[in-house]
Amino acid sequence: MDTVLIIDFGSQVTQLIARRVREAGAYSEIVPFNKAEEARERLKPRAVILSGGPASVTEMGTPRAPDWVFTSGLPVLGICYGEQTMVAQMGGEVEGGHHREFGRAEIEVVDDCPLFEGVWAKGERDTVWMSHGDRVTRLPDGFRVVAVSQGAPFAAIADADGQHFAVQFHPEVAHTPKGAALIQNFVRKISGLPGDWTMRHFRSSEIAKIRAQVGKSKVICGLSGGVDSAVAAVLVHEAIGDQLTCIFVDHGLMRLNEAEEVVRLFRGTYNIPLIHVDASKQFLGALAGISDPEQKRKTIGRLFIETFEAEAKRIGGADYLVQGTLYPDVIESVSFTGGPSVTIKSHHNVGGLPERMNLKLIEPLRELFKDEVRALGRELGLPEAFVGRHPFPGPGLAIRCPGEVTVEKMDILRKADAIYLDEIRKAGLYDTIWQAFAVLLPVRTVGVMGDARTYDHVCALRAVTSTDGMTADFFPFDMNVLGRAATRIINEVRGINRVVYDVTSKPPGTIEWE
Repeated sequence: MDTVLIIDFGSQVTQLIARRVREAGAYSEIVPFNKAEEARERLKPRAVILSGGPASVTEMGTPRAPDWVFTSGLPVLGICYGEQTMVAQMGGEVEGGHHREFGRAEIEVVDDCPLFEGVWAKGERDTVWMSHGDRVTRLPDGFRVVAVSQGAPFAAIADADGQHFAVQFHPEVAHTPKGAALIQNFVRKISGLPGDWTMRHFRSSEIAKIRAQVGKSKVICGLSGGVDSAVAAVLVHEAIGDQLTCIFVDHGLMRLNEAEEVVRLFRGTYNIPLIHVDASKQFLGALAGISDPEQKRKTIGRLFIETFEAEAKRIGGADYLVQGTLYPDVIESVSFTGGPSVTIKSHHNVGGLPERMNLKLIEPLRELFKDEVRALGRELGLPEAFVGRHPFPGPGLAIRCPGEVTVEKMDILRKADAIYLDEIRKAGLYDTIWQAFAVLLPVRTVGVMGDARTYDHVCALRAVTSTDGMTADFFPFDMNVLGRAATRIINEVRGINRVVYDVTSKPPGTIEWE
């Protein structure tokens, strides 16, 4: 497979580079800078991209690219820190500390360049996104300047051989409007990759890989009811048929009618062997009296593991476990120094499945981003209503009910959430919104309904726009939509007498309603 290797120096937006490369039709993988040698042998890349990062090349001991990157003859693109380490390692100079440039900046193109072909011509100016404190002050031999900005006299550079390119700005982010076109030029025109990496290609190659890995062994999959585990299960079933058994632990904390939909989809539409464990009484009983959110998560995680393990033992004979791990999960489990996390990611548990289960993992989606998983789901024929479903947390509605979780509260919240989503769909907004949900707040208010005074719950409604879930902004509803949803909730859901809308934005690192 033709691959673009992305060497990561710790940038918070490195994942976006991989997305842009894949949008250009090429496969890409991200590896920490100190794992690049192993990745070179494994992937045999056709091109290399050096990411940004928080360090300074002017300081001792900061990350560097392996020497082979610059001597292999492969096309190389350096971004931000990637430009600075390219320059420093190839004989130029970088000055630190006094040239901060953050946010939007204007560049001027001062020379033609293959990276800019069809995007910018000499003399043009355009907006890009900068984020640097150091800057290049002298180029290595054979390099030339192709763009400048007020704070970066070497905003874009290229060598005479047409193999090494670098930019001080971030073309991978949406705030550089033409950045994706630059990365496509690097992938398709400079690196010569055909751009034929598609979901159909991924589907066929992954099925062959699964068959080779599994052989005649039995496989189990833990279904959560979400998109990721469903797509993983359908893909594995296509590869090995009835060697796969799915276990759906129904904890009673799902959205309205979702458990029935999962069972109907897998038993009816796909005829996949499915064990449906209705453990709702056990989960709700275990949650009684618990109000601390972390304790709720851990209780749900522990009980999920115990229930899943008991069913797996009852089936017996399985050698493999399917998980819907995505590529962002893989990246987030790798530290800046490249150490893999010891915790197995799962949709429900928080501590990882116990080693005593002795199951080997099949993670067919670990190379994909969320939107790519949805595309694969469509390729596999899953219903659009299922593939396009908003993200849903593993602990379910329990963490959308601050305070103690009870059967009564779950019934109230489930009905309010369903009405809210129904009004969003009727308004044609469901696919525009990244995630929308109701929250049952742990407060009650006095209200008057008709001629009677009430003392009932407050329901908060949340809807956000996002691309990756790392940052989010509230959705600017037409008040008529919110009004219809609120009116229906108060009229149709006994136990709620007030509805509020959450307009909190979510910058990186802040706590968010799930």
